[in-house]
Amino acid sequence: MEIENKLNNENNIEKNLEKEQKNFLETTLGKIVNTGLDIGIRALLPDFIDEQVINLKDNLFEYGLAEGITKTIDDVIDLGKSAIGIFTGNFENVKQMQSAVQSGGLIDGISSLLDTVVNKVMQKGLINYNVASMLTQGKNVILNNIESNIEKTFADQLTTGTNLERYINNWKTSFKKQDFNSMEEEFEKIEEQLKILAPMENTINQARTIENLHNLIKNNGQNFNLTKEQLELAEKLK
Repeated sequence: MEIENKLNNENNIEKNLEKEQKNFLETTLGKIVNTGLDIGIRALLPDFIDEQVINLKDNLFEYGLAEGITKTIDDVIDLGKSAIGIFTGNFENVKQMQSAVQSGGLIDGISSLLDTVVNKVMQKGLINYNVASMLTQGKNVILNNIESNIEKTFADQLTTGTNLERYINNWKTSFKKQDFNSMEEEFEKIEEQLKILAPMENTINQARTIENLHNLIKNNGQNFNLTKEQLELAEKLK
């Protein structure tokens, strides 16, 4: 029964992490696509005022763009995982996630989606042929913006990961020296980086261990005299 419970718990952790990673990509890529649309529409239709841009986007979303973006991103995640050899399980690091998005065909998917939705909105009489033509023929403005922002986002993620690793190592060094003030400084930096970094199992495990140890010492009046169980927890960080 104990082994069965342990396996069930591990499976739940895996599923939760997979969900967190998927949510991260859906949210991040969704924001990038939305920003690309804003910038692209304003560049292609410079005479449109803000209200017209908003109405155009509302119509595009109403006639399939919103659902299409979500489905395209989900398809990209699945196809991208398969393309880099992840048939079961989660991304282990940001580079894997980046490779999956690059391999999943997001730009091609958004390109086809734009053609379909713009044509549908034109057929409904909500935009005229000239506007539709400018959007489809000039869609590379939108797509290029999306692509460059994806590259920047993952570059920022890799930098965040590097920073987090440095702060974790600094915390470990301060822990060995029993310098709680330095530990506190590094711990705050770790927490800030975790807020923006894509969820990864190894990172989460290290962060949780550090958090547990840090709070144990903090709540114990900064006393570094640890119990056997607490010392075993510290061993996980080596």
